[in-house]
Amino acid sequence: MVQRASMASRRIVLGLCSRPSASRSPLIRIEPVRQYASTSLGQAGTTEAPMQYSPATKPPSVRPAETRKSQMIRTYTSLLRTTPLILFFQHSNLTAIEWAAVRRELKKAVSAVPSTIIGPGGQPIDISNSVQLQVLRTNMFDVALKIVEFHNPEAAAALGTTARTARGPIVHDLSEAAYQAIRKADVTPESAYSQIELLMVGPVAALVIPAVSPTHLAAALSILSPVPGSFPAPTRKKNPGFHDPVCQNGLAKLTLVGGRIEGKVFDQAGVNWVGSIPGGLEGLRSQLVHVLQSAGLGITNALQGSSKNLWLALEGRKEQLNGE
Repeated sequence: MVQRASMASRRIVLGLCSRPSASRSPLIRIEPVRQYASTSLGQAGTTEAPMQYSPATKPPSVRPAETRKSQMIRTYTSLLRTTPLILFFQHSNLTAIEWAAVRRELKKAVSAVPSTIIGPGGQPIDISNSVQLQVLRTNMFDVALKIVEFHNPEAAAALGTTARTARGPIVHDLSEAAYQAIRKADVTPESAYSQIELLMVGPVAALVIPAVSPTHLAAALSILSPVPGSFPAPTRKKNPGFHDPVCQNGLAKLTLVGGRIEGKVFDQAGVNWVGSIPGGLEGLRSQLVHVLQSAGLGITNALQGSSKNLWLALEGRKEQLNGE
């Protein structure tokens, strides 16, 4: 048996060796390399695909754009310049469910307020969808406050030391001119920044209202900071969601510390006064008209009284001379 096996293997080896090399099949099969079409062609005439270039000093970031520091500063400066009414609340570790419950009740209360803001075309504007309660990054918001108050782009553009390009001077909020302005700023205790800086302690949230509307402010305060008599909380029958334990736990962790209204800083008492103006903006306008009319009427009475007294004195002197 061994001799037969060795003879068989010898015949197979001799048969392989006697075959021509072109007809031999390889022992290991090699798959041909497949060629795929690519967007970059050589010197055939088409252009190559654009390359993603990023300098070594500024590598590409994977963070979302809205959470980057530069974008947050731009957002906060725009918020401070365009929003006339901002309330500040200190919050203490609210969960996501509690934030959702508080925002739900706030939206429900603000949406129930009739629109009193008149647009350019004479049509009322509903601002309830623009009322937002958002958490602030206090360190970024502090920088934005300095830029808004101490950086003047027009004054910086007139300086000869300001960097310039073909389009003009570089005086935006993230420029070197803005940095030098806030670094060299003389911060006085009377400035708005000094007054708001005292409120930026710990975690802070901001209630943003795009217009000075006392009625919308009163509705928001009745949810976020109820005051018996002035801003009563909704009853359980009228709004059962407000008395939900999750919502009440979230509201218990919010504390009103102040506000910024038309560039002026108000404490809690000042915010409550603005929200308690009867009739909202219309009531405020009527009060202003009444004050102006009262002042004009007082001036008229004072002038008439003086002229009348002078006339009486001259008439009395005239009768006295005629009697003599």
